[in-house]
Amino acid sequence: MNNSLKSSVPTDREVILGILNNSEDILNKLYKAYYPMALQFILNNNGDEDDAKDVYQEAIIVLYNKIKSGDFELSSKLKTYIYSVCRRTWLKKLSQNSKKAGSITDYEEVFAVEEDVEQHEDKDAAFIKMQSALEHLGEPCKTIIQDFYIHNLSMQEICEKFGYTNTDNAKTQKYKCLQRLKKIFFQP
Repeated sequence: MNNSLKSSVPTDREVILGILNNSEDILNKLYKAYYPMALQFILNNNGDEDDAKDVYQEAIIVLYNKIKSGDFELSSKLKTYIYSVCRRTWLKKLSQNSKKAGSITDYEEVFAVEEDVEQHEDKDAAFIKMQSALEHLGEPCKTIIQDFYIHNLSMQEICEKFGYTNTDNAKTQKYKCLQRLKKIFFQP
C-alpha cells in the first residue's frame, strides 16, 4: 500500500472500529483529517489557531467518549458530526466571552447552512427520487400533484382546469393520485 493512501482520510466505519479497538493510528488520522475544517471555521468566527486546537480536541474527545460508551449512532457523516460539535462548543465559548462574541445571531445564519449540508444531500436525493416517481405517475396525476403542491393551485382551480364537476371529485382524484405516487416512491 502506498503512502498517499495510508495518510488519506479514514472511512467513518474505520474510525468507529479503530476507536473501539484502541487504534492510535486511526486516532492520529482522525485528528489530521478534519482539523483544517475546524481551523477554518474558528478563524472565520473571531478565533485563532489555539482556539481551534482546543475546540477540535474537545470535539474529538466527545466523539471518542460517545463511541466508547456504546451509545453512538451515526445519523450523519462523521465530518458533519465533528463540525457540529465544534460549532456548538465554539458558540458556547463565544457567548461566555462576550467581548469577542458581538452578537451570536450574526453567525447563526452562516452556521446553519453548513451544519445542514448532510440533511440537504438527503433531501436532494429524496427530491430526485420524487421527480422520477412523478415521471412514472402519468397524466392527469402528475399535473394535479404538481399544480396542488408545487404551483399552489386551489382545488377549485384544479377542478376548473381538468373539467371536474365539483371540488369533491377533484379531491378524490388527487387522493388517488397521491396513493399511486406513494406506491411508486416507496418501491424498493
